[in-house]
Amino acid sequence: MARFIEDESHIPAFHIRSVAIIGAGPSGVTAAKYLLAEKWFHRIVIFEQRNNVGGIWNYTPDDDLAKAEAQAQSIPQTSPIAPLEKPVWRPRDVGNLFGSVGEKEATFASALYDDLESNIPKELMEYPDYPFNQDLELFPERKEVLNYLEDYAQDVRHMIRFQTQILDVRKLSKDSWTVKSRELRSGQETDEQYDAVLIASGHFSVPYVPAIDGLEEWHKRYPESLSHSKFYRRPDDYKGKKVIVVGNSASGLDIGSQIATVCQIPLLVSQRSESYLSPGATPDKLELPEIARLDAAARTATFSNGHEEVGIDAILFCTGYFHSLPFLSSVQPPLIGDGSRVHNLYQHIFWRPDPTLAFLVLNQKVTPFPVAQAQAGVVSRVWSNRLRLPAEKDMENWEAAVIRERGSGKMFHVLQYPNDAGYISGLWGWAQSAHRREGLERDGNGKETPCWGLREFWLRERFPVIRKAYRAVGVSRIHIKTVEQLGFDFDAFYKGEDGEATETPKSSL
Repeated sequence: MARFIEDESHIPAFHIRSVAIIGAGPSGVTAAKYLLAEKWFHRIVIFEQRNNVGGIWNYTPDDDLAKAEAQAQSIPQTSPIAPLEKPVWRPRDVGNLFGSVGEKEATFASALYDDLESNIPKELMEYPDYPFNQDLELFPERKEVLNYLEDYAQDVRHMIRFQTQILDVRKLSKDSWTVKSRELRSGQETDEQYDAVLIASGHFSVPYVPAIDGLEEWHKRYPESLSHSKFYRRPDDYKGKKVIVVGNSASGLDIGSQIATVCQIPLLVSQRSESYLSPGATPDKLELPEIARLDAAARTATFSNGHEEVGIDAILFCTGYFHSLPFLSSVQPPLIGDGSRVHNLYQHIFWRPDPTLAFLVLNQKVTPFPVAQAQAGVVSRVWSNRLRLPAEKDMENWEAAVIRERGSGKMFHVLQYPNDAGYISGLWGWAQSAHRREGLERDGNGKETPCWGLREFWLRERFPVIRKAYRAVGVSRIHIKTVEQLGFDFDAFYKGEDGEATETPKSSL
């Protein structure tokens, strides 16, 4: 962790007064607030290709849009190299601060589906300084999350250029970047220079579909029988069908539970390993290992344990996404290799060759809103010269240590509990060591960053079982507002009455 800096003159100065933020989702909006709070930057611009804040939380109900993108997808999809997303122009069906009903907007397919609920309890999911309405259910629905993000963004929306797509970001000189963008309505392209660029565009654009023996032939014969969770909208599309769901992440488990209510029973679930979120074996599902091969002629799937299933009607891949940054393809050394992670980073944030390029929430299996705030708090302090980064060799050693621990592939950015809790604590400690500056809030210390207490650790450790208990309630779960209503008692835990003891995770920086 960075040590406390007494004398600001000892900090290697960044000459950053202008910042481009790519993306007005949960990370980009909170980043703008932390940068503003430093009272240091003269120009902060947020670029957003959609017509609203919220990023992935903007639902696209248009089946034709999802189907068109699905049909354009390569199967298998084993490369992160993909062109920029192409918008589909459609009339708005809801009016709000960002547009009128009937006004045409550039729409981009989102991974949200009709009956999506958050998989994180609201008390843990929320920005710590901006709580959810306590009258909402414990796991808010997608519409409620979007409303929450729209409310949260109101004080920075004047900084956002909506319907503006980033075409290219390239290094112009030391501490200087050229950002090329296109205003989607007019088609006008603009080149602008910024001192720093913050990438907050997420990583849910390019689906990963694994290569399986026989998959290409299956796709040629039955293209509409194959899809990815990005394009899933509702279970009715699978009514009466014999279905394989590949993958058991949060989305795979939730989507599988929905499909199991209408498909042929049992739903076939192909997984490499047991998920920590899994509710366990259920009568309506048959858990199987990886698919070894597919026989299109016989519509048969053979699994790695030799088990065969015939008469397969549909296969849905809930297999995640690549890290893909097409607008940063000119950056050297390359940021993206095989798409499993972003290379040459320090603390999953700063690009080591030039830390005026930074990223937010590349991590997986985390609580993204608090992590975004924790990372933004550090970025804003580093770029305003109140914190300093270690020497480049030390940053390189950090990356090497993570690779030794987790490998150089997709596990690199994974921070499953308790690593995510330790990471948030470490970032808080780093931000607290920043040099004070007169005029900033909290007596010159700046905008507070998240710091989890014992209750947050307790919730984070238990939220998979909390989620299971919540789902078990059925349709009446909308009346559940707190974990206490499900029988989870933090006070009893704190007093040691539940027979468990949990050590507070230590800083992981």
